[in-house]
Amino acid sequence: MANEATYSGILGGAQRLHASRETSVREIPHLEAGRLRLGDSLGQVQGLFTQQATLTAAKQDVSQEIKTTMEDIQFLMTILRKAVRQHFGKQSEKLAEFGVQPFRGRKAGGQALPASGDHPGARRPLIPPRSS
Repeated sequence: MANEATYSGILGGAQRLHASRETSVREIPHLEAGRLRLGDSLGQVQGLFTQQATLTAAKQDVSQEIKTTMEDIQFLMTILRKAVRQHFGKQSEKLAEFGVQPFRGRKAGGQALPASGDHPGARRPLIPPRSS
């Protein structure tokens, strides 16, 4: 009985029991009602498995349609935000009403660069100058 914990195990056992009872119905006639009910339940569960497979396929179709529609929404949002920015200007505070960040300028840098070209990011020549 421990092997019958899965649906397929339960169904396999039920189908075997139903088939074996069918052959020996004359020997135990008082169990015929239970055998018929088991047969009905097996037919019902097969229909439910078919319905589940159909719904799974439909769910996958709907999921794909949702994905496509969401991509369209993102594309349209991008176009509309750019159109709003173009209409009002990139620095207009009116953009905030549409969920678009207005350009407010760059923040001042934390460190001033040295006047000479010896700052850490400066390029140095690959060949050092000749000394005479």
